[in-house]
Amino acid sequence: MNRFKSIALTIFVATVSLWAANSHADDVEISTTGVLGYDLVSYHTDGKPVRGNGNNVVVVDGVSYLFANETNKNAFEKNPEKYLPAYGGFCAYGVAVNKKFIGDPEVWKMVDGTLYLNLNRDIQTKWNEDVPGNIVKANQNWEQIKDKSPDQL
Repeated sequence: MNRFKSIALTIFVATVSLWAANSHADDVEISTTGVLGYDLVSYHTDGKPVRGNGNNVVVVDGVSYLFANETNKNAFEKNPEKYLPAYGGFCAYGVAVNKKFIGDPEVWKMVDGTLYLNLNRDIQTKWNEDVPGNIVKANQNWEQIKDKSPDQL
């Protein structure tokens, strides 16, 4: 009887392992981490960026967003649009000038409840010279460039 249990257990473990491997085989396409792993809710609740962790993850449009805790994860799940950064997390000033540069999660500004990221502090200084004007330009440009890769601009 012990031998039968051992064989049954081996078959069960092999089946579960095979199922797990196959069920995650397509996850490579959703392994992009948004905002370099920072917790989007923390900008609103803590007034600063906080690193997320792999225990609290939400996937939106193929992008994995990490959260520092379950409370923030749940808040995001209830209303992702409230927390997602403008322009998919690309540099707000870059979008204003018709470009796509990766936004630095530590170089940010909250404007009317929307999170805007910038490439670096020097670029943010330029963006800050006319925030309302740059937002208008970026909003107009975003419609034209959002589906283009950065190397097409």
